[in-house]
Amino acid sequence: MSEENQALMPGQRMPEQVAKRLERLILDGVFRPGQLLPSERRLCDRLSVSRASLREGLRILRSKGIIDTRQGHGSTVATLLPVGNQSPLMHLFKDHPRTLFDLLEVRALLEGESAWLAASRGTSADRVLITRRYREMADYAETAEPIDVERLARFDHAFHLAVSQASHNPVLVHTLQSLTDLLLSSVFASVKHLYHLPAPRAMINQQHAQLHDAVVSGNAEQAKQVALEHLSSISQLLRDLEVEHDRLERSSMRLEEWQ
Repeated sequence: MSEENQALMPGQRMPEQVAKRLERLILDGVFRPGQLLPSERRLCDRLSVSRASLREGLRILRSKGIIDTRQGHGSTVATLLPVGNQSPLMHLFKDHPRTLFDLLEVRALLEGESAWLAASRGTSADRVLITRRYREMADYAETAEPIDVERLARFDHAFHLAVSQASHNPVLVHTLQSLTDLLLSSVFASVKHLYHLPAPRAMINQQHAQLHDAVVSGNAEQAKQVALEHLSSISQLLRDLEVEHDRLERSSMRLEEWQ
């Protein structure tokens, strides 16, 4: 039975149940932050409720800050997370590059599991979206000359986000979305520092292809393994570059006259 047509829960009034159904749809990513909700007529038809019950349910969501309503413009899903990750903690993370490796560890923990869940739970619609995001990324990487690093990083991030959304775990999805700016910074770093090198570029492209194939074919163990190897290898390559940079810097300093 679809989410919008579930029966009333015992002990709940119809407006409360309407609010719960809409909350579930928002949690599941059907309605996303900033998205305009369908018209009242459309919602009443899909939820099989009266307009009075719907309006009361929407009022409950407004009181919780989950939706915003403007007269004559309808209701939109509110921004559920801080805009732009502008908390002091996020500023500290972004201003200290050493946290990049910590972030890659966290990505491995979250994205390895999301890849496993996506391969296990993903629907045909999820697989279509994952393939679409993968092709957008792969086609741009193959044809763009020169490559816009920021644009490719956004295609890369969109592909990984599509995989996480197919996990059908709202907490996992929203946790990853709350780290969007930081996640983009890690993707940007890998593209900027590695993608111009032939061997790392080939490795990244191959791992993305393997991750796509494992998820859409439903091979959960393979999907998790590829996701973990992808992030582990990127972390190691970035560490190697950092070590090499430090060596060059020390050599350069020895050549300088300090007197």
